[in-house]
Amino acid sequence: MDKLQLCPLDYLSEQRDGMALMILNNAQDIDVTFMKKMWAKANFKVTVDGGTNVLYDSVMAERDLYIPDLISGDFDSIKAEVAQFYKTKGVEVEPTPDQDFTDFAKALRLLLSKTSIKIEVIVVLGAFGGRLDQVFANIDVLHQARNQTSIPVILASHCQMCVLLKQGAKYCLKVDTGYEGDWCGLIPVGRPCHHVTTTGLKWNLDNQGLAFGQLVSTSNTLEGNGMVTIETDNDLLWCMEVKNDAK
Repeated sequence: MDKLQLCPLDYLSEQRDGMALMILNNAQDIDVTFMKKMWAKANFKVTVDGGTNVLYDSVMAERDLYIPDLISGDFDSIKAEVAQFYKTKGVEVEPTPDQDFTDFAKALRLLLSKTSIKIEVIVVLGAFGGRLDQVFANIDVLHQARNQTSIPVILASHCQMCVLLKQGAKYCLKVDTGYEGDWCGLIPVGRPCHHVTTTGLKWNLDNQGLAFGQLVSTSNTLEGNGMVTIETDNDLLWCMEVKNDAK
């Protein structure tokens, strides 16, 4: 079994190298202060279709300070004046018209194709809240990404995050950054997990199964020793609260 080290909240650290930031089209899920903090840490920034409107409307008089490196999507949501503004700034604009995949999925593939960019983590804003079907679609992109890259793809907001733990691995999660909140969970989205073992949680699992309609590990919490280990035979979504002062 592969042993993998992961610090889920490392993207919040003061020194963050190799971070790509992606902004999706969900203004109600984006805290502007948090977005600006993540922007300052990222070395490559992508706005996805209507996510470009979110950026444009959020930064107002500071727009010249927040110019993305790439705009992608099928462009059914971006406003004409917004697209024109960023085009005049020389931003790379890449249409991705394939309707078999979401704009997020296509933008992720496009980002990963840019081999000249150093990327160690991809942080995605605007993935929670709003329409439930789109939230599930965003989680589905995490499942698609597991076959494309070993780079962690994190769905994040100012108060929560999630990342997909891949099947057949033992993860050692470092959870001592000071940004960890009260709750965490292990969600078997996609297919059941038959064998899950954990340490470092208040309610640990001992070679137990996780499946909807049976057992789902929600409303769990960290034990407080700074480390969580998770062994899983199938893909498993790790989610956790982020303290508000992470902004």
